[in-house]
Amino acid sequence: MKTVHSATYDILREQGLTTIFGNPGSNELPFLKGFPEDFSYILGLHEGAVVGMADGFALATGKPTFVNLHAAAGTGNGMGALTNAWYSHSPLVITAGQQVRSMIGVEAMLANVDAAQLPKPLVKWSHEPASAQDVPRTLSQAIHMASLAPRGPVYVSIPYDDWACEAPAGVEHLARRHVASAGVPSPAQLQD
Repeated sequence: MKTVHSATYDILREQGLTTIFGNPGSNELPFLKGFPEDFSYILGLHEGAVVGMADGFALATGKPTFVNLHAAAGTGNGMGALTNAWYSHSPLVITAGQQVRSMIGVEAMLANVDAAQLPKPLVKWSHEPASAQDVPRTLSQAIHMASLAPRGPVYVSIPYDDWACEAPAGVEHLARRHVASAGVPSPAQLQD
């Protein structure tokens, strides 16, 4: 059985997002469990520094960069640096852990009642998947959105019980999606 966890790392690997910036908390531990050896984790001790490092990395490489923050509190801590990333048009794919699905809406500790609203208006797109099976597609879309002109940060809130769930059938095609932008189709696009 392919899990949401393994499908996510397949997508990140295929898209070249193997350097992850973060300051994890308890909601992010299921994502970090079994961290792949071919990935690098850059730990920051404050979310402002984490987003700032990821912003610089994205600008230096010209590629989307993955950021993992701790719930609503971590997102709030990173907002100052997120402002810089927004105005720099940095293609950051920011995720934040969320309480388990059964606790969303009851204002439990570390739950964000409306997580997708928190980082607005400093992101191009913000979303919390409706189900665990929708997480891989949502992350694939987030990478796509961050990469489209004008590039910029995007945000995805992911409940921490989603990682162990079974991935949907056919999830493999999501890892192969790539963004190409041009005023006219490239020769490779015309051949497809």
